[in-house]
Amino acid sequence: MLDSDPGVTWAGEATNGEEAIAAVPAVRPDVVLLDIQMPRLDGLAAARRILAEERPPRVVMMTTFGSDENLYAALRAGVSGFLLKTAAPEQFLAAIRAAAAGDALIDPAMTTRLISAFAGRTDPASPPALAGLSDALLDVLKLVARGLTNRQIGQTLSLPEEEVGLLVKALLEHLGLFDRAQLVMAAYESGLVTPGEKAHFSSL
Repeated sequence: MLDSDPGVTWAGEATNGEEAIAAVPAVRPDVVLLDIQMPRLDGLAAARRILAEERPPRVVMMTTFGSDENLYAALRAGVSGFLLKTAAPEQFLAAIRAAAAGDALIDPAMTTRLISAFAGRTDPASPPALAGLSDALLDVLKLVARGLTNRQIGQTLSLPEEEVGLLVKALLEHLGLFDRAQLVMAAYESGLVTPGEKAHFSSL
């Protein structure tokens, strides 16, 4: 699958979570693809350890079973992708490319169910309240939570894509987060966005 994409180079391989953690500083990959079910140390625990390091790579998680709890925990940890192993090869490649570009890709078969199950749920590890965010930042956060790319957000709000990137970066810094998927969870946990809600935006 990876050999079929000239833009992706295989950097290394690990057979368990502990090996994966040790391999990251050795090979310095841009993206780590982890199985949630790994021996010795599971993929979710390995992802947390990898993402806690300074300047970590992006992490894409894959699993056989689409557990809501596992997906929620993975997003809270800051993974940049979550896919079922039954996904098409092109979807894995899309997730790797999205993660490398600083975006996030979640298996569409799981997104709606996750949002319905966990929207409005409070979490001890959730970021601070959204108080203090400008209307412009709140508008961008709503669109990030809807799964739009920076280019799509720019088209929606009539902003240059580069400016949207700066606004997303400002959101991450304000909320003490480091990943786009965490912004999605923050929007739903805070109640800023709810399942089925039609988005309304202020004029900029």
